[in-house]
Amino acid sequence: MLASVITPERPPIGVILAGGAGRRLGGGKALASLAGRPLISYPLCAMAAALGDVAVVAKPRTALPAFERRVSVWREPESPSHPLVGIVEALRRAGGRAVVVCAGDMPFVGVDVLRSLAGADVGSAAAVVACDGEGALQPALARYDASGLDVLERALGSDRPLRALIGALGPATLPVDERTLFNVNTPADLERARGMLAGR
Repeated sequence: MLASVITPERPPIGVILAGGAGRRLGGGKALASLAGRPLISYPLCAMAAALGDVAVVAKPRTALPAFERRVSVWREPESPSHPLVGIVEALRRAGGRAVVVCAGDMPFVGVDVLRSLAGADVGSAAAVVACDGEGALQPALARYDASGLDVLERALGSDRPLRALIGALGPATLPVDERTLFNVNTPADLERARGMLAGR
């Protein structure tokens, strides 16, 4: 079993998860325009400010914008279509380092939350996962250590929700606010995000 060693010399890699098809948004979610910028650029900018090394994990045919900064693009397998696939792909490519993941459709994730996930001392737990006010896990915003890779690889192919699969790791949790956890799945969500950015 691999174990992540988090030190100033081996900080986690920041990973934006962009493998979803975005069907409810009409496809091309990463490219969806939010206040004149691609949706994915919001969490990507926060991740780049929080961590030095940043990657985007996406399906082979996922359309991505041109990135203004140095970003690795890791293509996950075409199937299965499950958010766990991107997390496993990131851990496989991280060379034993932990990964801090954030969904590409979460425009209000801030630098402080990402740094808190990256630096959290969680003892022997293989993950620290953001949670809402009721304690529900939000596993698309989390830090995963290499020690959890075997468990997650064995779960590949399951049709169970990501929250249930990640719960098997016995993760530590980090409470975060509702705005941070807001994600864009539909045109209505996108319009609401525009209003939130405008202070409406």
